[in-house]
Amino acid sequence: MNEPWTQVVPLRSGERVGRDAEFSAFMARAEPVLGRMAYLLTGDRHRSEELVQQALVRTYVAWPRARDRDPLAYARRVLANARIDAWRKHRREVLADPEDLPPGRRDGPAAEHADRDLLVRALRRLPDRRRRVVVLRYLLDLGEREVADDLGISVGAVKSAASRGLAQLRGLMSEAGPSETHPSTTATEVQR
Repeated sequence: MNEPWTQVVPLRSGERVGRDAEFSAFMARAEPVLGRMAYLLTGDRHRSEELVQQALVRTYVAWPRARDRDPLAYARRVLANARIDAWRKHRREVLADPEDLPPGRRDGPAAEHADRDLLVRALRRLPDRRRRVVVLRYLLDLGEREVADDLGISVGAVKSAASRGLAQLRGLMSEAGPSETHPSTTATEVQR
């Protein structure tokens, strides 16, 4: 794999880019991927930005080790672990029930984001392991082996969590779908 952060770029005669420049190149390429993953894991833009920053700091500290293997996989693993650490640290926090959140509007520019909002709300209702597996496997397009390695679980556990997570996600999306797209639908019609 010929990634920009693995190449040594000459500056002047005989000088080479050091650790900081390599990491900067890696960070520029990895930050959007990590940001998307963090947002899908947390459902909150501000927390996801903090999580990405934390993951990049930890990856920088371990850069000599991380760059020899797959630095993006290392950063994803650090990000997933940081999310678990944050959840354990703030266990007392009460997450808002997705039904208590204001409904998304289907008109104007917000219509473009309504489906994503619906997906994020449904993802927040999944158990943590299933959410992590679904996000890594299907939203970040990682293979089963990569997900297993990133989360430190077996490939069979990835397959099981992915299957159950997708089934639960389909159910949650179909529950929320009619009420989001047709505001006149009553709650009893949605439950049927």
